[in-house]
Formats: sequence, structure tokens, C-alpha cells
Amino acid sequence: MRGDVSLPLFWRVCLINGAVFAAGTAVLALSPATVSTRPLVSEVVVLAVGLAVIVVVNGLLLRSVLRPLDRLAAAMGTVDLREPGTRLDEAHAGPAGRLVQGFNAMLERLESERAASTARALQAQEAERQRIAQELHDEVGQSLTAVLLDLRHGLDLAPAGLAPVLEGARATTRASLEEVRRISQALRPGVLADLGLLNSLSSLASDFTSRTGVPVVRGLAPGLPSLTPEVELVVYRVAQEAVTNVARHAGASTVRLGLCRHGDRLELVVEDDGVGGAGGGGAPGAGPGTVRGAGIQGMRERAQMVGGELTVGPPERGGAGTVVRLRVPHEGAP
Repeated sequence: MRGDVSLPLFWRVCLINGAVFAAGTAVLALSPATVSTRPLVSEVVVLAVGLAVIVVVNGLLLRSVLRPLDRLAAAMGTVDLREPGTRLDEAHAGPAGRLVQGFNAMLERLESERAASTARALQAQEAERQRIAQELHDEVGQSLTAVLLDLRHGLDLAPAGLAPVLEGARATTRASLEEVRRISQALRPGVLADLGLLNSLSSLASDFTSRTGVPVVRGLAPGLPSLTPEVELVVYRVAQEAVTNVARHAGASTVRLGLCRHGDRLELVVEDDGVGGAGGGGAPGAGPGTVRGAGIQGMRERAQMVGGELTVGPPERGGAGTVVRLRVPHEGAP
């Protein structure tokens, strides 16, 4: 521990006050000034001036000691746990060094606990999604398939007048079955394990275009570096959340989906030309086109789980729209 912060603040204040009072006592003892039984006006003036000097000197010294506490309090108000890595400067903390060290240590613990709890929550969320997807596939999907077979059998036996009604019911049931399958696939991206990340993103883009009619310009670079299953899932979920919010809020005519390698990072970009700009939710520059408050926070927490970084803002070239950019570390070789 450094010598300038080894002495507790309480004893520093006591020593400053004691030094000031001792200096004042020494001046009074060594000076020729005396006080009469009935103090004269000149003596009262001298005492008042001496007292004022002591108070001013004591105040200046205490101010130099306590000013770092005011700076510390102001700095504490700017810390945001949603932006990990922020630390207060210990080198120039002065007498508040111990407090700064303690506060930084507390931030370390809080960020570690927040990251762990976020990871557990997201893992539980994925497990719940898989459970729901499995039930939709096994229970609802099979039931709708059985209904389709019964309707087909009923069409063979029904009179001519009832056939159009049964055919309409078959079409509705078939559409419901397809929707159940789509929701099941969205909840559990099994294509990640079967087809890999690039094909999964390509399938996500195709599904988006088929549902919304909005074309997706793909820039999925081949030969990407190897990724852990956790990183692949984060990239897929962020892309899924981004294009879902484009469909809901952007009113875009085109979407760009890109994935490429930049040095030691893998970069995912989802850009739309919709109604982005000021406002929206959750981050400076984030517009209503691609993200809303909860959406961007969820994507950012996923990125932080794997040591990644998420940024949201307007296109670099200017104009309308919003760009979601995710950078995550990779393991090296393609």
C-alpha cells in the first residue's frame, strides 16, 4: 500500500487540526502580546485576527484533504454497471485512495456477480426455449398433423356441399402447423448444430424475407474462424433479435446482414434503411428502427457473456436507418 494513503482519513483531520492549534498556541506563547484583565480594543482585534487566521488555515488544509472525496462522489454517480470495465483513478485519488480502491474492488465483485447471474439467466432462458420448442413440435405439431389427416379422410367421405368447408379447415390447419414449426425453429435454432452458423444466418434471412417481403442483402464471408457453441449461439441470437425488431419497428425496404473477420474479432452487422435516428431505446444514437430498450440490453448482455461488444447507431455513411454491430472474439484458425 502506498504511503500517501496509509494513514486513515480521521487521523489526518485530527493531525491537521492539532497542528493548526499547536501553531496558534506557539505563536501566542512566544509573541510579546498580552491580554489585560479588562481586554483592550486592540487586544480583542489581535485575538480576532489570530482566530480568523487559524480558522482560514485550518479550512484550507481540510479542503485539500477532503476535496478528493467530492470528486470521488461525483465519479461514483457516473458509474454504470451495464458498461463494465469503468474504474476510478487510484493514482490521483490522494487521501481518498483507500475509498477509491475499495470502490473499484466493489465494482469488480458486482460486475463478476452480474455477469454470472446474467449467464445463468440466459442459460435458463435457452433451456426454457428448448423445452417449449420441443413441446410445440411433439405435442401441438403432432396434434395438428393428426387433424390434417382426419380432415383429409373426412373429405373423402363428406358430401359435395361440405367439401369446400373441410378444404378451408385443412388450409387453416396446414398454415397453423407451419407457424408452429416456424416458432419452434425460432425458439430452438437446431440448424446451428446441423448446418453451422453461416447456413443458419442464411436461413434466418430467407425466413425474414418470406415473412415480410423485405429483401436481405447478405455478406456472409466463407472460411470464418472456429467459434465455440456459446459464441455461435450469441451471434445467431443477436442477428435474430435485430431482424425481428426491423420487421416490427423499422418499416425498412432493405436489410443488410453481414458476418466477417476483423483481426482477432468476428463482426456481425445488421443494417436497415428504416426509420432509425434519434430516440428509440437504450443507447446513444439508437433509433426505433432496429432496437428497443429491452432488446438492446438483452443483446448487450449476450455479447458481454462471451467477451464481445455491441454497438448501435446510425449508418456511417449517413442517412436513415440503424446499424447493429456485434464484435466477438474467436479462437483463431478458420
